[in-house]
Amino acid sequence: MPLRHGKEFLMIPGPTNVPEEVLRAMHRPAVDIYEGPLLETTDYCLHSLKRLFRTEGRTYIYAANGHGAWDAALCNTLKRGDKILVLESGRFALGWGEAAEITGLEAEILEGAWDRSVDPGKLEARLRQDINHEISAILVVQVDTASGVWNDIAALRKAIDAAGHPALFMVDTIASLGCMPFEMDAWGVDVALTGSQKGLMCPPGLSFVAAGPKADKAHETADLRTNYTDWTFRKGPEHYQKYCGTPPEHLLYAFQKAAEILFDEGLEQAWHRHALLGEATRRAIARWSEGGAVNFNISEPHARSNSVSVVRLENGHADALREFTKTVCGVTIGGTIGEISGKGVRIAHMGHVNAVMLLGTLSAIELGFERLEIPYGKGGVQAAIDYLAGAL
Repeated sequence: MPLRHGKEFLMIPGPTNVPEEVLRAMHRPAVDIYEGPLLETTDYCLHSLKRLFRTEGRTYIYAANGHGAWDAALCNTLKRGDKILVLESGRFALGWGEAAEITGLEAEILEGAWDRSVDPGKLEARLRQDINHEISAILVVQVDTASGVWNDIAALRKAIDAAGHPALFMVDTIASLGCMPFEMDAWGVDVALTGSQKGLMCPPGLSFVAAGPKADKAHETADLRTNYTDWTFRKGPEHYQKYCGTPPEHLLYAFQKAAEILFDEGLEQAWHRHALLGEATRRAIARWSEGGAVNFNISEPHARSNSVSVVRLENGHADALREFTKTVCGVTIGGTIGEISGKGVRIAHMGHVNAVMLLGTLSAIELGFERLEIPYGKGGVQAAIDYLAGAL
């Protein structure tokens, strides 16, 4: 008996739910790209990015997904043959490293694991070995949606400083910006990047890069620049140069409205909302895990992100559970990818999401456990409710 008729929930780690106000903001005619209101929209978007990244550095907008931002960060700061150090903790830092190799860079992997965060001590030790400073850049993600890990960016910066290493520090915040604290300048991040389709509540299609003074200096000698990604061209006097061509007008309208919504809530309040929803999810998973077939993918409690929770399921139950929640309840949760593909589910709690959506999702999952006879500890939803009641 399907129970899905009604508003369906999309609870995957990107693309996330787009607010109705954001969708309506895009429903307007095209305008002149050389003068008038669009110039004000661009100015608002670029300054909003400074507020989101918490930086005084330059910001750039690309009509691209996150992979485009990866390329822009690398091509604008590095030289062919440079070595980069990729900090593994899931799928996406590795993907960034693979993109680097295609551009002509040499990628070294600081091996990690899919069940824990990057170890700052291990990073410091590797950098101390690099006495000739052959490593030009260090790449890491703050949150990896494949593993569900959260990496402590401030602690990694301290490790770099303790080793006295001059490498550029680059951070992917695609799955964390707007959801969790990020302090680009205070934490000493040289290049940060993100995408529009997760915590920023927009359709896919925009990516953003912020560059600090050290990255600007490196740009002067970078020899991997491409016409489209080049920061020098994008700093030119003509408005169209900020986009290397026609601006993605309607996506800019979307981002402007999404930023207004986020700032009206308050960035710190949005971080707190995500922290509450993330912890409520973890309370439910902890209770479910008492049954033996359900467990956290991330073994370190402090390293579980407030953006997405990755749940391991034994005995191949993951596909059946996802099918049940979608076809019976109208709730779409994510499947696992990469080396844990098919071994669990991903519950997103990022972006345009509230308590009703989260509790409904947890209830659908618990109903699925019951109906599919998956061993689980009962009372997970109640544990989430009890936590939120106490927090409020």
